[in-house]
Amino acid sequence: QVQLVESGGGLVQPGGSLRLSCTASDFTFSGYWMYWVRQAPGKGLEWVSDINTLGNSAYYVDSVKGRFTISRDNAKKTLYLQMNNLKPEDTALYYCARDRTRGGRTALQGSVRALTDFGSWGQGTQVTVSS
Repeated sequence: QVQLVESGGGLVQPGGSLRLSCTASDFTFSGYWMYWVRQAPGKGLEWVSDINTLGNSAYYVDSVKGRFTISRDNAKKTLYLQMNNLKPEDTALYYCARDRTRGGRTALQGSVRALTDFGSWGQGTQVTVSS
């Protein structure tokens, strides 16, 4: 059974940093585009970033460009999200997710509405940015 387990969330002051991790199991991690999405209280799901199978192409929503960096270690089957200069509006439950198709990129920014738009997703890790 496909598993994605996020970790690394927490409470941080504005301007601070966090590094989220997502460990995958029971599928060929290196064969899939991977994503980070988030859901703030009372708001819909927001696509944050994605990365290709090799880890050499990454894309970001405008609001996090220059502050967040997505990366992956295929040998460790782990996805990361380095978040710097965090802002209160980054407060959300962060999920990592796997594409529906091996080698494909189907969960495009602007098309994502729900976690069911992905092939698999984790339980989420809470990030709270507050002074």
